[in-house]
Amino acid sequence: MRHATLKQLRLLAAAARTGSFAAAAEASGVTAPAVTMQMKALEAEVGLPLFERDARGLRLTAAGQELNACARRVDLALSDCESAVRALKTLEGGRVVLGVVSTAKYFAPFALAAFARRHPGVETELVIGNRGEIVARFEEGALDVTVMGRPPEDVAVASALIGDHPHLIVASPDHALVGRGPLKPADLKPYPMLTREVGSGTRTLMEQFFRDADVSPRIGMEIGSNETIKQAVMAGLGLAVISGHTVATELADGRLTALPVEGLPLWRKWFVVRPLAKRLMPAAEALCDYLATEGHRFLPKVAGV
Repeated sequence: MRHATLKQLRLLAAAARTGSFAAAAEASGVTAPAVTMQMKALEAEVGLPLFERDARGLRLTAAGQELNACARRVDLALSDCESAVRALKTLEGGRVVLGVVSTAKYFAPFALAAFARRHPGVETELVIGNRGEIVARFEEGALDVTVMGRPPEDVAVASALIGDHPHLIVASPDHALVGRGPLKPADLKPYPMLTREVGSGTRTLMEQFFRDADVSPRIGMEIGSNETIKQAVMAGLGLAVISGHTVATELADGRLTALPVEGLPLWRKWFVVRPLAKRLMPAAEALCDYLATEGHRFLPKVAGV
């Protein structure tokens, strides 16, 4: 049965419906000999007769009835597929996977929720991870669209700017440096820095900042999440170079303080990124366009920046 064709199944269904090969040919827009040839080929493929004749004309055998039922199921499946593809084209359906580096989780889910409200028929999935995890899944092709600060350098991508991304150095409100006025990077040297893992975007940015200032920071603790870093800074365990978007709420309510260090804030960018090698479906294209044009509206407002 592997070599049976859709054309053969449809001709069989037409012959069963009309009662003759000649009528099936007329209904299908082909010649009667063509129908006869296709039915012989199909019988050879099945290894059983598909029709028998009686006084009223052609009648399906048991094997023919099985193939006729199969033909109906195939047509129904194709009809369902056509409807699904039509829905994809009109954004009444489809699925899109958005990958988000952990620092962007303070705004990207809100943007995705707004997109989902605009296109309720589109199924969305949100994947959050550190930069290494997101880049790995991006390179595997597991993500349709990604929000990150630095597009991967080893993969051909298309990227569009979402907006500015400020980075600050924060301290607990009772830290010794709070209230001292303008500070130089060297003034931070005695105090432990709480930092993300090596390779993360924030860690790379911190290292570049101190390298440019010719200062060797005192690394007090390596912490795997921004949430834990915030709690540790509030507890007085040290200072942290951190995304302003991750601490906007804590700065606004006074649980954290941004230190006025020379050269700060450090300005980076948020991008929506997609792999050039992956052909996006309409839902993913729409999300990509939405983040590029509307994503900036969801960036947190950072006090004093």
